[in-house]
Amino acid sequence: MKFYRDDRFPFREPLLWIYASGVAEDVGVVVGVRPVAGGGLVYCEALRRRSRFLFPCGDAEAAAERVGRLLRHRMFPATW
Repeated sequence: MKFYRDDRFPFREPLLWIYASGVAEDVGVVVGVRPVAGGGLVYCEALRRRSRFLFPCGDAEAAAERVGRLLRHRMFPATW
């Protein structure tokens, strides 16, 4: 597996790139893990110089479902 740093996502933690293909253009989401107040961790979508909350860590299935809904929405925005 090749690891590299992408300047579009200047985060220190490892990032997971998730892609989906379909009738629409290929779409994807970049997911990382961030600490939050109180000592917890959350999955987040890595955006340019910031991140957006997706789901608390500890429930990977629920986080995967949230990422799946996000990708479906990006692939078929007119159906939402």
